[in-house]
Parts: sequence; structure tokens; C-alpha cells
Amino acid sequence: MDFAETRKIIHLDMDAFYASVEQRDNPVLRGKPVAVGGARQRGVVAAASYEARQFGVRSAMSSAVAVRKCPGLVFVKPRFEVYKEVSRQIRGIFLEYTPLIEPLSLDEAYLDVTENLRGLGSATRIAEAIRAEILQKTQLTASAGISYNKFLAKLASDYRKPNGQFVIRPSQGLAFVAGLAVGQFHGIGPATAARLNGLGIFTGLDLRQQTEAFLRQHFGKAGSHYYHIARAQDNRPVVPDRLRKSIGSETTFEQDLLTHEQLVTGLQPCLAAVWGHCQRTGLRGRTVTLKVKYTDFQQITRSRTLLGLLPNLETMQQVAHALLTALLPLPKGVRLLGVSLSSLETPEDTLGKQLAFLL
Repeated sequence: MDFAETRKIIHLDMDAFYASVEQRDNPVLRGKPVAVGGARQRGVVAAASYEARQFGVRSAMSSAVAVRKCPGLVFVKPRFEVYKEVSRQIRGIFLEYTPLIEPLSLDEAYLDVTENLRGLGSATRIAEAIRAEILQKTQLTASAGISYNKFLAKLASDYRKPNGQFVIRPSQGLAFVAGLAVGQFHGIGPATAARLNGLGIFTGLDLRQQTEAFLRQHFGKAGSHYYHIARAQDNRPVVPDRLRKSIGSETTFEQDLLTHEQLVTGLQPCLAAVWGHCQRTGLRGRTVTLKVKYTDFQQITRSRTLLGLLPNLETMQQVAHALLTALLPLPKGVRLLGVSLSSLETPEDTLGKQLAFLL
């Protein structure tokens, strides 16, 4: 067994985090379908409670669609400062067990507990203790996945949601992955799953039977990643306090988009999701990239870099819409739209650079 298979990795994921905070702080909302986001016609769901999810309401869904799915849906305006404070409280709990914490967002993180501050030999016991402490201190529930690498830990945390945990041991990894549909793999979205299905690849076992050369031929560099995860292999370490290189969001549509109005409407949830992350993390960027995938799976990207950091959502919308308009008239229908923000910094980083230049 190599070093990667001796790691003990926990993926902690808060259950319906924003919505759960709102239900905790407002007893009237408990047991009701709740959406955090804007209720207006062009509003977007940032998070949905489990009661709302039973109706098919999901994050990044337009508010209009969410209401059609769940007429009794209660909308609550997001309170990102409150979510940040709760996230800091949860991170403080993590730090009691390990300094090796890689946050993915306010509500989820990887922890490497191979060597831990409590001297506990069982990652399962550590996950149980962390979840119990989170519940006791915040009145919120968390789910956990425990395994020997990040890919499997992430898969495992979804397996017993909400308020549960699941372990995938080294002897179980290969069989666990083999039985999954490729669409269940973290990092494989609906469009990629459809391409894999078109190649006769439906399960992890099907994926494992392909050569790396074949997968790279069809999916480029991502093909190598698919080759390894089909074998339950992931040697990525837990990297504390990593700074993301980019923030992105994309949507695959049930029906192809054909008009400028449809494109603008379809892109709006992606823009809202990216800017929501900016608000939660304090990150800002200079480069806006538009991703378009046509009905025949041809994919193009278009980017524009500004002199300064994007100040607000409206500016990002203007840049993205300009990139979109430049593609008209459409040569064919659009099945996927995405937007990402890169050249990321915090305003404090920018101020520090300016001060250093002046000094």
C-alpha cells in the first residue's frame, strides 16, 4: 500500500448551510421549504432547505422556476456576514483536531487527520467528534465522508446526507467506484456524463476498462483524471488555505438556447453564483471568461481582462453580455453556458501592492 492509501481524509459538508442557519435563527421557518435568494422574477436560489429540495428546488435555479416547483416556497434574503461568522466558528472546531484544512467554500472543507492534535487513531471517531461539536456549538448538522483520498471522501460525504457519515476503506475503494454511474462522480457534470454515455461508458467499471490514451483523446487532460479516479486513485494532498485561481459556474439546459434573450436569461444564474462566491470570500477578479457549448458539443471560450478588479455584479454582467453579443448571430443552438472570474485577489491584496509601490 503506497503513502496515498495511508492518508486519513475527512470531507466535512454542512447540511443545507445557508437555509439551515436561517431556520435556526427564525423558528417560524423550521419545517418549511425555504430558499435563500431573491424572490423577484429574475432572482436566483442561492441555497434551498431539505424541505424545498423534496420539490426539486436547487441552488442556482431561477426563482421563477423554483416557485413553479414549490408554490409554498418561502424566500429569505441572504445574510452573508452571518454565514461567514458561523463558518469561522466551524473552522475553529476543525483547528482543534488538525491544522491541515483545505476550505472549499464557507460550508465544506477537506481535513487531513492522518496525524491529528487529539492523537486519535480513528478518522471515523474524529469525524463523529467534530460533527457532535458542531451541533453542540452551532445547532447545525454536518455530514462527513471518510476515506484515504479526497475524491473518495467527497463521494462518501454525499452518501449519508443529511446529518450522517460514511467510510470508504482502502479495500473498498475500487468496488465502490465501479458501481457508480459516471454522473455521480464529483467533477463530471451532465454534459460530460452524456458524452461518456455516448461512448458506451455508463459506470465506474465501464470507465476503468478504457485506456488513458482513449480518454485523453476524447477529453484532453481531464481524460487522465477520469482514468485515475475510475481506479479510486487520487494523490492530491490537502492544501491548507489554498487561493482559488478562478471562480466559475455553468448550466446545461434541457433545451437548446436560440435567441439573445434566452442567452442573457440563461447566463444570469451563473453570474449570480460567481458574484455570490465573491461576496462570501471577499475575492475579486479582473478577467471574465464566457464559456459556450453548442448543440454539437463544440466548445468555445471568450475572455476580457479589465485594468482593475471588478467592483460589482453589474460590471461583470456588462462584460459577460458584451462577450455574448459578440457571438451573434448564433451559428447553432447553445446547450451550455458558463462564466468564470480569474486573476483573483482580495481588495486587501491590491491595497498592499499599491502601498508597496508607493514605498
